[in-house]
Amino acid sequence: MSVYRNAIWFLNGIHHYTRKGYEAASKEFEPQDLDVSVVGRSFMVTGANSGIGRAAAMAIAKKGGTVHMVCRNKDKAEEARVDIVDKSGNTEVYIHIVDMSETCKVWEFAEAFKKQYPSLNVLINNAGCMVHKREVNAEGLEKNFATNTMGVYILTQTLIPLLQKSRDARVITVSSGGMLVQKLRVNDLQSEKGYFDGVMVYAQNKRQQVVLTQQWAKANPIIHFSVMHPGWADTPAVSTSMPQFHQMMGERLRSVEQGADTVVWLALSRAAARTRSGQFFQDRQPVPAHLPLAWTHSSSQEIQSFMTQLETLAEAVQSQPDPELKGPLSPSTPQFV
Repeated sequence: MSVYRNAIWFLNGIHHYTRKGYEAASKEFEPQDLDVSVVGRSFMVTGANSGIGRAAAMAIAKKGGTVHMVCRNKDKAEEARVDIVDKSGNTEVYIHIVDMSETCKVWEFAEAFKKQYPSLNVLINNAGCMVHKREVNAEGLEKNFATNTMGVYILTQTLIPLLQKSRDARVITVSSGGMLVQKLRVNDLQSEKGYFDGVMVYAQNKRQQVVLTQQWAKANPIIHFSVMHPGWADTPAVSTSMPQFHQMMGERLRSVEQGADTVVWLALSRAAARTRSGQFFQDRQPVPAHLPLAWTHSSSQEIQSFMTQLETLAEAVQSQPDPELKGPLSPSTPQFV
């Protein structure tokens, strides 16, 4: 990461990513954009039991949407569901226990979901992780990459046929402004070379998500794809993964509701559906995916290499025994609650 990119990014963040940045941007919001009812529409939110995912699930439930909460921890998921149902009055809230870092399990879950449910209108890829020491999952994939990139890739790719059958289908991925300091590293997707810095690995994964969104938008014109930066929000993930940053920023951090606002706007509003698919958003506006003069752009060959590598890794996962052979209620298939 160059000194230039780092300095520009941080200065930009102080002005735009904080609570004050949100308050300034929100003065331009159209209040009628979220004056909608989404009764009858279905939404999947990963990482829905806390932080931005929970705030988004709550907002969607209050508008009448059917919410599928994809969570890793059953107890936390059930507590969150009770709270969402109680505050929204909407009982159409369902829990699915899936660890997004377990790549094969993500695929099995998505395949089972496709068979059980006739439609899915909106997929919100929110779950993420920042692990500071290099770890691998059961498939041998680095854990940050497995969760933030492969989990998102496999879940979305597997559900695209279901989304294509659904009216006004949308896919929103929660990225991070940290990706602005990263260029796609096609020769080291899993951070095997050099010093392992969890913060930079996370930022690289978030760049990968932006590139994925752009490619999905080109390949699937009937689905609206978007990727967004929630700003610097006071979430449990930030406090545990970046405690020094969390303490330094303190009250300047956005609330989880402010962080989730653009996710909700992209998921619910008619205005969002009129924007060009594949863009990077911040505070309800498309913004550049690169800093001025920054050398973070990728060539078409690099992007093709990236997509090919993901496809190859996904095929390896899918070469495992077919989940159809296990039956819908087998212990190895995620259960629907």
